Amino acid sequence: MTQKARPTSLTAPLYRLYERRLLRQLDPDRLPRHIGIILDGHRRYARAEGLETYSHSYRSGMRRFEEFLGWVAELPIPSVTAWVLSTENLARPAEQIEPYFNTLTEMFGRLPERTNRLGFRLKVMGSLDLLPADLVKAAKHAVETSRSDSPDAPKVTVAMGYGGRQEIVDACRDLVDELLGRGTPPEELAEHVDAAGIASHLYEPDQPDADLIIRTSGESRLSGFLLWQAAYAEYAFVDVFWPDFRRVDFLRALRDYAAADRRFGR
Repeated sequence: MTQKARPTSLTAPLYRLYERRLLRQLDPDRLPRHIGIILDGHRRYARAEGLETYSHSYRSGMRRFEEFLGWVAELPIPSVTAWVLSTENLARPAEQIEPYFNTLTEMFGRLPERTNRLGFRLKVMGSLDLLPADLVKAAKHAVETSRSDSPDAPKVTVAMGYGGRQEIVDACRDLVDELLGRGTPPEELAEHVDAAGIASHLYEPDQPDADLIIRTSGESRLSGFLLWQAAYAEYAFVDVFWPDFRRVDFLRALRDYAAADRRFGR
């Protein structure tokens, strides 16, 4: 993959002009209600930069995520889900995954100040029981200290230890448990399992379906992200590693989304 040139002292003013132009072109009524973003490409970024370890690329990526939240806060976008760690990622070698756990823990330590200043509500979803105790503790503390006073405040959800298939399996199990708890006979369960029931037991059931999925690093696949919620989403596959993701890349994705003819299968 060819990395995009980073702004220099000469090109940065041009990028800012282009960003302002893109912002003016965006119709607030055609912006997505829910953006899912896959923060992909940390390790390849490290190799491309000739870094000796992945720790620097992980830290750069999480700083970019915090910066990204500021870009979102400028616009009337009520919900963002960021996939920072999949269940499959957990099988990576310890020398790769442990520094990432540490970076996520550090990021959650900083995140409340950022989300509170921007007015976000913070959520975390996934199989947290698969993650290190220190990371889970930091994430839960960040959620507890990042509560906006307004129920209408935009929400950012961090998905870690997350897999879309497992989310659907968990939702089905929870729905069956609920039906049994209400006295539904086992032989009648199948009659009561429907799409609305499953949707109501997803990890974040109050979230709208994803309108736009952004994935960095040039990969053109979902890899199991928001499988249920992204049934009619538009996709933006951005040919840049996550630590180098730019505001202009984000605005271009929004511009293309706004121009799409969304038919929802009709």
